[in-house]
Amino acid sequence: MKLVASALLVLSLLSFAQDKSVRTPPNVTYLWCGTLYDGTHDTALKTVSVRIVGDKIDSVTPNTKAVVETGSTVIDLSNGVCLPGLIDTHTHVLLQGDITSEDYDVQLLKQSTPYRTILGTVAARRALEYGFTTIRDLETEGAGYADVDIKKAINNGVVPGPRMQVSGRAMDVTGAYPILGYSWELKWPKGVQEVDGVDGGRRAVREQISNGVDWIKVYSDRSYFVRPDGVLDDVPTFTLDELKAIVDEAHREHHKVASHAAALNGVHNSVEAGVDSIEHGMYISDADLHTMVVHGTCYVPTLFVGEYVAEGRAAEGAKVWVDMIKIHEDTFRRALKAGVKIAFGTDAGGFAWTINPAREFPIMVKYGMTPAQALRSATTSAADLLGMQDKIGSIEPGKYADIVAVPSDPLADISQLEQVNFVMKGGIVYRQP
Repeated sequence: MKLVASALLVLSLLSFAQDKSVRTPPNVTYLWCGTLYDGTHDTALKTVSVRIVGDKIDSVTPNTKAVVETGSTVIDLSNGVCLPGLIDTHTHVLLQGDITSEDYDVQLLKQSTPYRTILGTVAARRALEYGFTTIRDLETEGAGYADVDIKKAINNGVVPGPRMQVSGRAMDVTGAYPILGYSWELKWPKGVQEVDGVDGGRRAVREQISNGVDWIKVYSDRSYFVRPDGVLDDVPTFTLDELKAIVDEAHREHHKVASHAAALNGVHNSVEAGVDSIEHGMYISDADLHTMVVHGTCYVPTLFVGEYVAEGRAAEGAKVWVDMIKIHEDTFRRALKAGVKIAFGTDAGGFAWTINPAREFPIMVKYGMTPAQALRSATTSAADLLGMQDKIGSIEPGKYADIVAVPSDPLADISQLEQVNFVMKGGIVYRQP
């Protein structure tokens, strides 16, 4: 037995030595950036060398073109402006445009989940090529947990795409979410998981987490109307007790909750229940804005999609969507003034993925943000919301080499963020001038 054990030990050591002898060092890449915003300062660094080892940033050296070692790769971006990879915290890769209810119904009733998943991989690739190296995908709209599979395929290198946090099936109460309005005799999948009661909420959270979601998403209101005093009112979906149970269960299991809350009651109940982010928030009372500041609740306004879908939905009879544009602008300005945390999110998928989600940036600036604030909303602020501030959101040693470039200074012209011509994610180049 001793001889056998000795022989096995020798073989193990030889195997280890052989593995070690053939192990290749990580790739080394240098980016030479003419201008660089590192995400930690609003002032630009000039003539910057970024050394990347494997998928991480090793060093950031301003005012020099570093001497490179033999065998390394150099990418010359001297004529461009380098930025941290952009982050979109509200997307739907399983949707391909949702201007009218018919657009939505066709996708859920005529397209299979496998087909929608294939389209979802194309949407994810487009998001990456637009410069969004990380996204939070907030529900599949009837496609089950296909977003979990797309995330897995990206992580395993099967398909290209951004880093993803996903929420699988969003939750709503029975009878409050499409597909609705057809004969009661017909049965088909809904766009959400229907959840009722405190116990039902806790059970749904556990089920979704067991199926691989990163976030829990709830729909907290519906049926919007403008009151005579200009307040955007609504019909709340979950009771406050139901929302509190969902949030408590998610937080107990170390997961965050995003709430679709567009108007008065949905926002108030969500804030009181302790959700982590308010999605859309077209109307938020001053009192709730104050509570959001105190609690650290994040606001993801998704401004562009509201303007994009307003005309189509008004044509269907929902003219309130046109009125909501102005209400949304006022809320955004008040939230900004109040000091609410604002993270960049677009609801891409609610509009077609052939449209660059960076269209959101100019609206944020038009509504009162400085270009620097708008950029931070899609870098450091978004990374903080996702709990990834130690990994992404800025160009610093030790973080993932998620770096994009644009032709000119986006703090002078925010629309430059629609012109991303270089994309690196984790040290791998996916788009190059």
